[in-house]
Amino acid sequence: MSKTGHAFYFVIAVVLMTTLGCSQPKPQTLTIAAAANVQYALDSLISIFEQETGTGCEVVVSSSGKLTAQISKGAPYDIFLSADMKYPELLYGEGLLKNKPVVYARGSLVLWGPSMSDSADLWQLLSSDEIRKIAIANPKIAPYGIGAMEVLTSMNLLDGVEEKLIYGESIAQTNHFMTSGATGLGFTAKSVVMTPQMRNVGKWVEVNTAYYTPIDQGMAIINHEGYELPSAQAFYDFMRSSRAQSILNYFGYQTDF
Repeated sequence: MSKTGHAFYFVIAVVLMTTLGCSQPKPQTLTIAAAANVQYALDSLISIFEQETGTGCEVVVSSSGKLTAQISKGAPYDIFLSADMKYPELLYGEGLLKNKPVVYARGSLVLWGPSMSDSADLWQLLSSDEIRKIAIANPKIAPYGIGAMEVLTSMNLLDGVEEKLIYGESIAQTNHFMTSGATGLGFTAKSVVMTPQMRNVGKWVEVNTAYYTPIDQGMAIINHEGYELPSAQAFYDFMRSSRAQSILNYFGYQTDF
């Protein structure tokens, strides 16, 4: 056979191998945009989901407001786990979500400090002259920050402590302010203080829900024009399963509502 013939069959072989290779199913990677409060529980949730489905997961953590802005601009996320329902409902109104958002868990707000008694009074803690700085998440973009501001307003403390407030861009940054010693107290999610890393660090008091609006965590599948990801629906269904709910309960979330 001539060299030209050999070259021709070599090209055909490469084309066939490439075509066959492209036709083989490739493992899917799911990209999850998650509010900072749920990142700790999400580690455990994703570990089980990946083992059961073989689907890899990548997580982008930020404040709900920032993630919403990114999704609006076309960020390539597949699932949105918000710290409230307002932001996913905005995206749904813009036609950017595959399904109407649902509440997958309800979060609780706590006040954390390096040391306090188990019977500590919330009002006395916040109004104490010994407390120079109080950390909260930025209420403009973080639902747990909105909750903290509602608490201070409900307790008629906002005017007295407003100059003490230090704003984190998310619960994650707020936690850093608290644990680094930059503040005397801080409002954070109960899911944070329930992590193994924080269970024996400092003290915390759960805030009575009479002082703030329940923090309903929203979940939705992001709409991709022209195609669907079965793994996104699978994760959505998994998050509503009893197994996922038991993990969320362990991290201080309510699921029986």
